[in-house]
Amino acid sequence: MRGETDHEGRGRVRQLRLVVEAEDFERAVRFYRDVLGMPEEDAFSGPGDALVVILDAGRATLEIANPAQKRMIDEVEVGRQVAPRLRVAFEVDDAEGVTRRLADGGAEVIMPPIETPWRSLNARLEAPAGLQITVFQELDP
Repeated sequence: MRGETDHEGRGRVRQLRLVVEAEDFERAVRFYRDVLGMPEEDAFSGPGDALVVILDAGRATLEIANPAQKRMIDEVEVGRQVAPRLRVAFEVDDAEGVTRRLADGGAEVIMPPIETPWRSLNARLEAPAGLQITVFQELDP
């Protein structure tokens, strides 16, 4: 709700935007917009060939994990430590199908979908723009 405040009267965050620099801009846009299926919300250009495309990711959250939690998630999802400090996760309806589609679209599968102890089906991939991503499907309603 616009203008919403928390219990101490401070303004609330209305949107999370993750800004990613992509050397191969067209490839990254094509992958995240066309292959992963994130609708284009807006696009802008500026001087010196500056370009940005804003893609709709649905609901956004910021997940902050301590080093032990990060290591545990890597162990569960991949079986070894692979994640950089920043990893992007996308909830999808069909983790297996989306993983195949992303691999066909240029991502490298690090670990195909596996069921986690927290009842989701998670896959880990290296994706364009230098991002390591997780696609996950919640298994419980």
